[in-house]
Amino acid sequence: MNALAETVGRRRGSSGPVRTAAITNLGCKVNQSEMESAARLLRERGVAIVDAHERADLVLVNTCTVTSEADAKSRHAVRRARRTSPDAEIVVTGCSVQVGREAFAAADPAARLVDNRSKDALIAEIGELIGDTESPVPALRRVLPRALPTLSGVEIEGIADGRTSVDRTRAFIKVQDGCSFFCTYCIIPAARGPERSLSPETVLGDVRRALRAGHREIVLTGINIGTYDGGWSERGFRGSHRRSALTLAGLVRRILDETEVERIRLSSIEPQHVDDELLQAWSDGSPRTLPHVHLPLQSGDDGVLRRMGRRYLSADYAAIVDRVREAIPGVAVHADTIVGFPTEDDESFERSLWFVRSLGLAGLHVFRYSARPGTAAVRMRGQVDEPTKKRRAAVLLALAADAPAAWAASHVGADADVLFETRLADGRWVGHAADHTLVAVPAPPAASTLENHLGRVRVDAVDADAPDRVTGRLISVSPPRQPEALLDGR
Repeated sequence: MNALAETVGRRRGSSGPVRTAAITNLGCKVNQSEMESAARLLRERGVAIVDAHERADLVLVNTCTVTSEADAKSRHAVRRARRTSPDAEIVVTGCSVQVGREAFAAADPAARLVDNRSKDALIAEIGELIGDTESPVPALRRVLPRALPTLSGVEIEGIADGRTSVDRTRAFIKVQDGCSFFCTYCIIPAARGPERSLSPETVLGDVRRALRAGHREIVLTGINIGTYDGGWSERGFRGSHRRSALTLAGLVRRILDETEVERIRLSSIEPQHVDDELLQAWSDGSPRTLPHVHLPLQSGDDGVLRRMGRRYLSADYAAIVDRVREAIPGVAVHADTIVGFPTEDDESFERSLWFVRSLGLAGLHVFRYSARPGTAAVRMRGQVDEPTKKRRAAVLLALAADAPAAWAASHVGADADVLFETRLADGRWVGHAADHTLVAVPAPPAASTLENHLGRVRVDAVDADAPDRVTGRLISVSPPRQPEALLDGR
């Protein structure tokens, strides 16, 4: 037994050393970024990462509170972790813990609850559990004093796949935390606090570390990523910036200039933050900057948008989409919507539905409004009943299914650059094209794996098994470089 194992063994008493860890993420890609950092720390200290359904010595659960359903899934994840690993040390963090600590204390009295307002506490907690008294990675010691979790209304499905914590193809790099926009439906500002940004040096260090680990795509994430200011800004009206140390566009340019990143995306950005500077940086960075943009919409009705506290109207949003398409040829625009917001009547829903249809989106997330205690929308008149929410959501979900299918069909006959990620049950390999379209190909006879390979694919048809996916023939392939050892400070 090595010194680390002996130290951890003494900490855990008869339970033995921490040799394995499982990670469960609920929420957005910012949550995933947090857990990737934790996974790197654990692996560097000799702890193996196992799938969330396997028994482990240590379990990390990162929670989400963007809806009541997300809260319930978060508590269920903690209870499931205890059933799977009854003797494990369980560390629970994230937004749901921040706003509902008592519920998690009741779900598992033995779990260690890490307050979301002190992100350093999570790394310290992990370090204590594995017998580490100092963070091994300088960037981890420089992280912000508060943590990063969920984007407002985007991708709240629970992720209980241990592979998301050790993704070999893409890395989610957090650059910003917090939000002070206070949309009337959103609890995130209360859970995460106001905006603050990581320094560009910290971000660049994280990007380089991810590239050394073998990742070929970088996804920049944040709670409100468009407010990135390089660590300092002079604030204006309603959270706007008069001046800042560095803009998001400037950060993108530095990443492109100072690293060898092959592909870079943004996870999600508020529409009003897509300015000419960012579009120019994205255009100049092509093809490394990928033609895929996620712009939260929430509603296509102006009255509902005003009551939501959004900072644009439908015409503003449409104009931004037009500018994005003009600046980035072939760009896939994704959005998300909330149905059943208070005062949304049949007429406003129909206006919203018409507007969404008019946009020609490549992807759409649909969420039913969920009342969050502590938000202004809870006190509004005109609350919409659940059957109406479900009926309206079903209409939009049908549109959401058609959008990626139509977008995928438009690729037939063209070439696509694909980063392959996983093998399907039928033996084919699948990955995301530059515009985020799913592409599947047969594995070439000589290749045992296509994971983390970049390939040029001639698209032949829409996949019969999945209308939002296309199939094709592999024309050429670029294998990944051998990952380098992760060394402190390099």
